[in-house]
Amino acid sequence: MIFLSASVPDPRDNGKYFETADIVAIRDAVRALATVVIPKSYLVWGGHPAITPLINYVMKTLKHNVQDHVLLYQSNYFLKEFPTENEKINNVKIIPEGKDEADSLFKMRKEMFSNHEFKAAIFIGGMQGVEDEYRLFVKYHPKAQIIPVASTGGAAKGIYDGLDQQPNERLERDFAYMAMFKEVLKNVIK
Repeated sequence: MIFLSASVPDPRDNGKYFETADIVAIRDAVRALATVVIPKSYLVWGGHPAITPLINYVMKTLKHNVQDHVLLYQSNYFLKEFPTENEKINNVKIIPEGKDEADSLFKMRKEMFSNHEFKAAIFIGGMQGVEDEYRLFVKYHPKAQIIPVASTGGAAKGIYDGLDQQPNERLERDFAYMAMFKEVLKNVIK
């Protein structure tokens, strides 16, 4: 089981994420990851209006039954903002809303991370929510492989820069995402 945390930074944020984000790279990385993971494993993500449509697009292009290989989590707090693509995904887990947006997101993430055994987490682009998911994910899955795709910028670059690891040229500069994901996930996707 593979977890994806991704979003497209909003240009209206304080600039911390948007100034390093590569929107085309984020899109390409999400599509490549879904193409590599879905046929052979199980992809789980928390719904985001810029990410779910990309994953849905990939699902339509794959030839075999992929509905059994995806699980989308959504907080009921965002019900009025769900993208129409949610309706095309069979496995959607709606989590009851909390007292406010932050509490609702925390409840959804806690449910997502505590109910599954993840082998890896991929972080692509993103803003504060991607950083929040990273911190919570490593608490629940300290032995899982962490893959922050720094070349997509945003929060993923910040996560990558903060890890105590050897530099990884592929995560920093490689835009051939399909080949990169096949390589970095070869031990967790069989």
